[in-house]
Amino acid sequence: MTHINILDPGASPLDYYGFELRRYREAAGLTQKQLGAVINYTGSLVGQIETARKLPTPEFSERTDAALGTDGLLSRLVDLVLRSQLPAWFRQVAELEARAAEIQVFQPQLVHGLLQTEAYARAVLGAVDDSDLDNRTTARLARQRILEKAKPPVLWAVFSETVLYQEIGGPEVMHGQLSRLLSFERSPRVNIQVLPFTVGTHAGFPGSFDLFRFSNDPTIVYSEDYETGHATANPDSVESRSLRYDHLQAAALSVKDSATLIRHVMEERYGEQLTSDQHPMA
Repeated sequence: MTHINILDPGASPLDYYGFELRRYREAAGLTQKQLGAVINYTGSLVGQIETARKLPTPEFSERTDAALGTDGLLSRLVDLVLRSQLPAWFRQVAELEARAAEIQVFQPQLVHGLLQTEAYARAVLGAVDDSDLDNRTTARLARQRILEKAKPPVLWAVFSETVLYQEIGGPEVMHGQLSRLLSFERSPRVNIQVLPFTVGTHAGFPGSFDLFRFSNDPTIVYSEDYETGHATANPDSVESRSLRYDHLQAAALSVKDSATLIRHVMEERYGEQLTSDQHPMA
C-alpha cells in the first residue's frame, strides 16, 4: 500500500492547498493518475503537490479548479501559497507590489524580478545556492502576475546599461531576457529606461531601490543588501529616493531610445536579427 502523507492544513498555506486538493480529488472519485490525465499533468506531480513537496502553479490551479469543480478555490489560494515561499524578509515586498498603484525600480546590475524570464531567474537564484531551485523560481515568477491584473500597476524600471551586458545564464538566456524587455515596448503601463554608460556619475551609485506608490496610503521606499531588505515610509527617506529617481529618469534614455539600445545589444552581442517591424509585441 502506498504511504499517504497526512497534512496538517493549518501548518502553512502550501499544506492547506495540498489538503484541499486531495479532499476535492477524493470527493470526485479520482486517483492522482486519473486527475493528472484530465489536467494534462503527471499523477506524480499531483501527488507531490498534495503532500506539499512541490509548489502548484497558477496554470495547474486553474485546470484543477475546472476539473474538480472547486469554484476557483485553488486559483484563489495559489497566490498566497507562492508568496509564502518567498524568503521571510521579502514577503512584505511582494505584498507591496500586489497593492501598489505605481512601482518605480532602479537596478544597476540585474533585470528586476518583475521582468525576469524563467531561465534568467533560475540563473540568478542558482548563482550561489541551487537547492530547491524549481520551487524558488516558481515563487519568484508568481510575483509577475500583478502585471496581468485587469488594472495592473504602472511600472517604471530604470536599468544601468551594465544589465544588458552582464551575461547571466549564457547568450541564449540573455537573448530571451532582452526579448522579454522588448515585449513591453508598446505597453502603456510598463516603461523601461536604460541609464547609458556615457552618463558617467549618476544618482544611483548608492545602489538599487524601489518606490511603491499607493492610491490612499503613503509612499514606501525599499532597499536591500545581500540577505535582508528594508522598507520605510519615513518622509525624509521617501523624498530623498524620489529625488534620486527623478534624476535617474532624467539621465536615462527615453523609453523609445532604450528599446533601440536593447535591440542593438541583442543583435550585436546575442545574435538576434530583428528588423524594425519585427520586434516582439506585448
